[in-house]
Amino acid sequence: MSKGSFSIGKLSGISINIDYSWFFIFLLVTWSLAGSYFPSVFPEWSLLQSISAGIITSLLFFASVLAHELGHSITAQRNGLPVKSITLFIFGGLASISREPESSGVEFKIAIAGPLTSIALGIVFWALYFLLPSPRFDGVAEIAFWLGLTNVILAVFNLLPGFPLDGGRVLRSIIWKVGKNPQKATKWVSNIGRVISYLMIATGIILFFMGYTLNGLWLAFIGWFLNSASSGSSRQVSLQQKLQKYSVAELMNTNYIKIPAHISIEEMYNEYIRQNKKSYLMVTSGSDTLGLVNMNLLRNLDKKQWSIKTATEVMTPLGQLSYLTPEAGLIAALQLFQEEKVDQLPVVRDREIVGLISYDDLVDFLNRKA
Repeated sequence: MSKGSFSIGKLSGISINIDYSWFFIFLLVTWSLAGSYFPSVFPEWSLLQSISAGIITSLLFFASVLAHELGHSITAQRNGLPVKSITLFIFGGLASISREPESSGVEFKIAIAGPLTSIALGIVFWALYFLLPSPRFDGVAEIAFWLGLTNVILAVFNLLPGFPLDGGRVLRSIIWKVGKNPQKATKWVSNIGRVISYLMIATGIILFFMGYTLNGLWLAFIGWFLNSASSGSSRQVSLQQKLQKYSVAELMNTNYIKIPAHISIEEMYNEYIRQNKKSYLMVTSGSDTLGLVNMNLLRNLDKKQWSIKTATEVMTPLGQLSYLTPEAGLIAALQLFQEEKVDQLPVVRDREIVGLISYDDLVDFLNRKA
């Protein structure tokens, strides 16, 4: 979870987060509904009724956005991809899926699940609109109509064929399937995404000068966001292409240091870390390897405890560590570091540790190649 957000709970094992920017869009949607939409439909309503309906409708709308992202997330989980969180923010929702799909078929399923969820919600809300008796439930029916329309619009917008929109991911999966090249597919949809973003920015500017100030600014702002995301995707693909020819074996360090398990943290720091900030420290007991020193645990430990606690108390046990093979690509290494949130990983061949690779060294390498 980023510093700019907070968690409100979990669904299906996925942390649901609210970014602070979400409050701005929540207030904007509520203000638009309470100050314009509902007064025009129900001029007899009091200000309190309009505000109450605006708040309820806005909350249900963002619950729909959350359902859209859950559609992606649950589909990803069913296909073996861990999902860390869903974050609601100023531009909608974002599911944090730990890694990219490994096949075009899985990519298609995950991408299409969100829009299908929104369309299903749109049908349900419209069914309520037509089924609720009038005039007793006119207010509720109008909320259902607005939510039905908005969910369908959300689905259609997300199906635009440009990255990183869902439609861009659907198109990427199709190009990937046909051409067998995910990097080239991403480049195609990233370029399409940029074209769509420029059209949105241009349309926003036109609307602004036609007097539709807020709508114009908002459309241009979304276009700018999509352009940034598309450009970032293109850079990522370029980097992946450069890294394809590099393996873990070319970056791993075989000069790691074995330290006894009983040594105090103070002794470990003075004897092994002070002189070499990039020490690769493997905790051992006799001929057995117990684990790797976790620098994050060390940094977060009160220095007053250094003389008391031992190396085993700031290590990640070997059994809890994921590992890489020397033949694994550096892209796979980066994904594993991001999933595991560790600073070092062992490199294993035939159940023997043959080296270590650190996150800092990988980042340095990526920066040189970027």
